[in-house]
Amino acid sequence: MDAIASPFRRAAALALLAAALLPQAAGAAAAQRLAAFLEDTRALRARFVQEIVAEDGTPTERASGTLAVLRPGRFRWDYREPYRQLIVADGERLWIYDEDLAQVTVRPQARALGRTPLQILGAPAGRALEGFAVRELGLRGGLEWVELVPQRRGEDGPADFERIRVGFEGPRLARMELVDAYGQTVRLRFEAVERNPALAPALFRFTPPPGVDVVREAGPGPGAEE
Repeated sequence: MDAIASPFRRAAALALLAAALLPQAAGAAAAQRLAAFLEDTRALRARFVQEIVAEDGTPTERASGTLAVLRPGRFRWDYREPYRQLIVADGERLWIYDEDLAQVTVRPQARALGRTPLQILGAPAGRALEGFAVRELGLRGGLEWVELVPQRRGEDGPADFERIRVGFEGPRLARMELVDAYGQTVRLRFEAVERNPALAPALFRFTPPPGVDVVREAGPGPGAEE
């Protein structure tokens, strides 16, 4: 696994599927609630607390920060604690700035997110959930849950996750659980969720700070940068 596939970075990409990019969910109560919450969502802002739990149930890592989403195709995932890391998707490129390492990694967005649920960013209306099975899970811990399971393999192989569970407290998006292909579960708790706030386009642009190393990863096909 390369740097973009680390648990925290995978969670950053996967969480946006349920947080802002599933307008076509349908079916029973929780799935309908998901659709009702998201169908008019053009932008999203929230705080998050993220925990990674090992296969044996032991918590291994914890982080927190803020996120912002502007559809289609732009997001900003800003880790504040216990370290500083910024992930920005501008619609064409994905930028990852590791402040402690003084390093920026940039790669074509479509390639970087090709095997994550963010592939639906480019999907035509009405096709957002193609390749996913949607299943009602009912009440658990006071939340209504729905589960999304990928059903197809991409050209680059299987997805890095096995299933995504989305939990609602009434109409409010409250939790996510992302079970990855390596036996770990990424748990996300959303706080202070704002739908359709006014977000400045500058939030989704990134310029590497002076003096940092910039690693540019090429996209597929002839003429790609090395």
